[in-house]
This record gives sequence, C-alpha cells and structure tokens, in this order.
Amino acid sequence: MTRPVERSGPHSLVVWAWGLLRLDFAGIAFGALFFCLSLTPSLLPRSWQFAGLIGGMNAALGYGIGVLIGKGFRRFVLRNRSWWPPSVRTQAALKVATVGTAITASVLMVVPATRWQRQVSELMGIAGPGTAGYTRTLVVAAAVAMALIAVFRVLLDLTKLVARLLIRRWRLNSEVAQFIGTAVVVILVIALINGVLLRGFLAGASRVFQPQNTATRDGVEQPLESERSGSPDSFASWDSLGYQGRNFVAAGPDAAELTRINGTPAREPIRVYSGLQTADTDEARLAVLLSELHRTNAFDREVLVIVPTTGTGWVNPVAARAVELMYNGDTAIVALQYSYLPSWISFLGDQQKSMRSGQMLIDAVHDRWAELPEQQRPKLMLYGESLGSMAGQSAFGYLPDIALMGFDSVLWVGPPQASPLWRALIERRDPRTTEVAPRYDNGRTVRFSQAGDPAEVARDTAEPWDDTRVLFLQHASDPIVWWSPKLLFSRPDWLVEPPGQDRTAAMQWYPFVTFSQVGADMLNAADMPAGHGHNYDNVILDGWVAVAPPPDWTAADTERIRRALERTVGADGPEYSWVS
Repeated sequence: MTRPVERSGPHSLVVWAWGLLRLDFAGIAFGALFFCLSLTPSLLPRSWQFAGLIGGMNAALGYGIGVLIGKGFRRFVLRNRSWWPPSVRTQAALKVATVGTAITASVLMVVPATRWQRQVSELMGIAGPGTAGYTRTLVVAAAVAMALIAVFRVLLDLTKLVARLLIRRWRLNSEVAQFIGTAVVVILVIALINGVLLRGFLAGASRVFQPQNTATRDGVEQPLESERSGSPDSFASWDSLGYQGRNFVAAGPDAAELTRINGTPAREPIRVYSGLQTADTDEARLAVLLSELHRTNAFDREVLVIVPTTGTGWVNPVAARAVELMYNGDTAIVALQYSYLPSWISFLGDQQKSMRSGQMLIDAVHDRWAELPEQQRPKLMLYGESLGSMAGQSAFGYLPDIALMGFDSVLWVGPPQASPLWRALIERRDPRTTEVAPRYDNGRTVRFSQAGDPAEVARDTAEPWDDTRVLFLQHASDPIVWWSPKLLFSRPDWLVEPPGQDRTAAMQWYPFVTFSQVGADMLNAADMPAGHGHNYDNVILDGWVAVAPPPDWTAADTERIRRALERTVGADGPEYSWVS
C-alpha cells in the first residue's frame, strides 16, 4: 500500500517516494507470470530490447491485475477467517517465497524463450539470439515495469488526494469520495491522452516528418519525360510532389530499358502523382491529378493502375516496375499523397483519413474513366499495399462493387486487420477453410495466398478464374495482417487452427499478452526477409501475373521479368517500412 502524504516538507516527500517502491506481493506473483508469458513466441523474432520492453509492460499490467485480485480475495474470501491474517513469521515466509519464486521463474524463463526465438528466426531464414545475450531482457523489463508501476502509484495517490478533499469539503462518505476521486482521475487521464498527448504527439510527429517530405533522396533528379508528373511539362511541380512522390516519378524503367529487356519497341511508361503541396485541398489535388492523366494521354494506354499510397505517400517500386515490364511500358500508374506521416502513425492516429483519400482517388479516376466509350477504355487495375490496401478497399461496399465498377484486376498486399472488405470476406469464408488460408465463394472472384514463394501463388491462383480477379497476399507471419484490438480478450481463429507455413506452432494466445506481442512485431515486420513478415517483394510479380497477365503470357515471360527485377533491386528507392 502507498502511504498518503500527511505532512509537508522534505521528510514527507521522502516517505512518499519510498512508498512508490513498496510492492504488493500478489502483484509480484502476477507480474512475474505475465512477464514469463510475454517471453513465449509470437509471429516474428524479437530482439532482447523489444522482449524487455514488452516484458516490462506486461509485468506492470500483471502487477496491477494481481493487486486487484489480492485485495478482492482478502476482502471477500479471507475476511473474518479465524486463521487470517497468519503470524508475522508466516507472512514473512510467504513474502520471501513469493519474491524468490518470481525472480527464479523469470530468470529461468529466458532459456526456453531464447530457444523459441531461435525457432522463429529459423522460420524467417535468419540467425537467432544467444542465451547469454538474451538475459539482458531482464534488465530492460525490470526498468520498464518499475517506471510504469511508479506512474500508476502517482495516479493512485492523486485519487486519494481528491477523495480526502471531497471528504473534508463536503463530508462525503469515504467510499463515495473514493469513487468520485477515481472517476475524476480517470476522466483527467483520458482527456490528457486524447486531448493533449495524442494531439501533441501527432503535431510533434508532423513537425518531425514534414521536413523529410521536402527533402530529395540522393541521386533522384527531376524527370524530363513529359509522361511523368514533376517534369517541365507537368501541372504538378517537381517541388510539390514530396519525398516519396519524387522517388516515384523519377524512378522506374524508361522506353529504352523496356525495349532492351522485352526485345520489342516499348512505350514510355506514364507515372502520375499529386503531393500534399501540389494544391491546398483534396479536391484541388485530385483536379491536378486528373489534368495530369489527360495531359499524358493516360487513358490511351493498355492498362491504367490506381495506387492508393501508404502513410508517407510511398508506392512500392517493385509493384510499379513489375507491371511496366509486363506490359512493355503501355501503362499509366496514378497515385495521390494524403500524409507525410509514417504508416504506423497514420494507422493509429487517423485511419479514416487514409480511407477517405483512397475512396476519393478511386472514385475520381474511375468516374473519368467511365466517361470514355467502352471500346476505348484501358484495363482498369488497382494495387494497394499495407495501409494503401485498406485505403483502396474503402471505395467498395462489398465484393460485387469491384466488378460493377469495371475493374479488371485487383492486387492487395498485406492488408491490415482493420481493412473493411478483407475482414468481411474472412468472416464469411467458405466452410471448412481457415482464417489464414481462406477461400470465398470457391475462389470465383477473390483468392487468398500465404505467398511464401512464387509456386504457392501459382497454385492458389490456378485456372479457371474468369472475369474480375481480386487477389490478397497475406503471410501467416505478417503482424500487420493479424494484429487487432480483439486480441486483448479473445482468441482468434488463426491461433486455434493449424499454423500457417511460417508461424511457429508454439505460439499460443494469452489475454493482453498476445495483443502486445503482435503489436510489437509490427514495428519490424517490413524488415523481415522476402517471403516473411510484411515483406512481399519476392511474389508481387507473381501476384500481377495471376490477376492481370498480358495476352499469350507464359511462364518463361514471368521468369524473364523476374530476372530483370532482381537486377534492379534498390534502384527505384528504399524499401517500405511501417515505421518510416
């Protein structure tokens, strides 16, 4: 229990500070339990730093739960028992045993935890940690847990202070005053988090990342081809496109490179982009984008690809280059920036903004495309990755809308759990199919693939597959696909069913713990080797081939394009990161 501050002066402050260090022994037991559970495996390997952070958070949470359970047990079960409380010696023995067991269990748990991390690392094709180095997890976890418990103690003292003021001022009953004090502190904390901390964080993040949006990556130069936004002929100035927009329009193959690779005369690919600084409002930015499509004669190409972007306005260079190689430059790709914040901040801070942007982009381009005579329209295709996938799905109320709007092909990669259409399809999947490997309407329109390698994508998308094709690529180990607030209190189907191909069978669901584990996995999901986590670069070409193969396309064509992509890895800009 924390001693309230009864007197002013240095002595009372020392007593109060010492009270922050005194721990409840039921809380210690539950804190150790939650820490040990946090070391069990999740989707991706965790470094000792991450393991310590998550372990400390869970230890603090377990401590709080233990305190509540202990108080309730003593009040409602042990109260008025003749043998309670036990003797001072017995209490001391119980406390020593509790602390000793908690410390011993926590230390010993590092050994199987390290083994589990090596198993998960092996699934990813990377080296795992050593046991000695992983013991540093204990130090980080202890520091994090103590800091969080101290914050909670301060809030508890504040609650007691408010209650005492209410008792003295209005002579309220102590329990009523305690209830009101708790409510006041909870409301203040919620208001502080939502009204001050969150807004302050978003404002601070904007100030941090906005300068990067005005920067230009080394080696990136303004394009001179009129088919690119940002060129001297463009309605969208080079300086207004933002960091990711400049990367996008300045990169990719030109007609000469395409001709050399494909052996036939190629067209200059069209890349159209509108950045946040291109115009003052969403409507004005879309107007510039449509003007760019007309200026470049984008509607005269064989395919028109709409790409809702990720948080910073990033377009996957592998996806863009792959479709341009496949169609020998007879392509137009259009994208719109809606933020300069990293995806994880956009995801947590304002998902609706990304979804509104995706819907506005798709509706605007589609409406202009629909005005053309049917025989003169290019194939309408849609690509979305990560947050861009969720943004693109917002344009469709349900699956048939995709075909009704005239889309020929849709490729969605690594969709977040909150994606509306994906979630609806998963929940309504065909009977006897799993969440990690679902099937919907027997694969008539939409297909799902764990996308471990090109052969698996080919098997999952085998013919017959007529009319509009929609493909989701979703690794079993991708935390961005599987993380959800529901993990706090309920076990998802994907953790009941047999594990996906790159998820360890040792992973189990635990209330609160799994939520934090998978949440932490998201931070390094894009840094995994291709074919795991949130890295799909090795199968994006195969996804395009599955949903939008050019006429008379062969397996040899696919391998020719694959070799060309492998030779240009990194040439079009940095890889995607959920945190950048």
